[in-house]
Amino acid sequence: MRDKTTIKDIARLAEASPSTVSAVLNDTWQGRRISAETAERVRRIALAEGYRANLQARGLRHGRSGLAGLVLPLHDNRFFAGLSQAFEAESRARGLSPVVVSTRRDPEEERRAVGTLLAHSVDALVIAGTCDPAGSHRLCAAAGAAHVFVDLPGTGAPSVVSDNRGGAVRLTAALMDAMRPGGTPWFLGGRPGDHATAERIAGFRAEAARRGCDTEGRIIACGYTPARARAEVAALCDRLGGLPDALFVNSIMAFAGVLEHLVTLPAAAFAGRVIGCYDYDPFAAFLQFPVHMIRQDAAGLIAQAFRLLDAGARGEELVAVPPELVPPRTIPENPFADLG
Repeated sequence: MRDKTTIKDIARLAEASPSTVSAVLNDTWQGRRISAETAERVRRIALAEGYRANLQARGLRHGRSGLAGLVLPLHDNRFFAGLSQAFEAESRARGLSPVVVSTRRDPEEERRAVGTLLAHSVDALVIAGTCDPAGSHRLCAAAGAAHVFVDLPGTGAPSVVSDNRGGAVRLTAALMDAMRPGGTPWFLGGRPGDHATAERIAGFRAEAARRGCDTEGRIIACGYTPARARAEVAALCDRLGGLPDALFVNSIMAFAGVLEHLVTLPAAAFAGRVIGCYDYDPFAAFLQFPVHMIRQDAAGLIAQAFRLLDAGARGEELVAVPPELVPPRTIPENPFADLG
């Protein structure tokens, strides 16, 4: 086996001094009289020789690790996956290596994940869907680490969230435009104590009230689990003798549970009924009934988070990113007719 490659080995192969090689590998060469050509030659040789810098030691010496951390609640839906992908792209564009950790919506696990990333001297930290904003902020403040909350607002640091109220107004308007005259919309899913759910309920109520529709008693905040959503929508259908005129489902997780019940219904049950979901999945376009959806701008949320980090923002600034209303896809009666 070949001995581990050292900076001196790379210097010899690149015909440069060890200090030049060190400056290139530490990304500090621009401040010295080192040409871009030399820097590229050093990087190419280091890669070919399998050289790996000790990032932890570098972080201790320079206060920078070259790492960016993202803490997520889960990896189980398209929105969180979108946040992760956008985070990796923004990190790499800044020469940082992304590290993504999920916490299973456990506050203790969130604090542990934040602490671990801080121990590795991450240069930037994004905390998405926080369970314990105060606890995570205390850890970051003690370490003097720049951090931003995304999706749910935090304390003591900037936050970037979707415009949940505005998105809910748009989705409610679309549902009420499409439902039969004199109909009544219902809201299902989420927890009223959560910022996102509270804002969506407020938007739902405001738009319904603007149109002269009373929503009192028509909010079923049953959480996010599919099993609970399925039970609640089944009970609602039993009470009403069928589907409500319009149903606003608060998240893709709750929507999955609602679908488990809806697929048991005959096609006639959807006549004159309208369904909406505050989340997005393209497969919903192929259901037997139209679904209006809200697509949150994951890339925009992360871009705003890095803008705040790049600017060194430290206060409790709150940035709201507008989501997109995705109308139902019009499916022809025979979608395969044009295939010959």
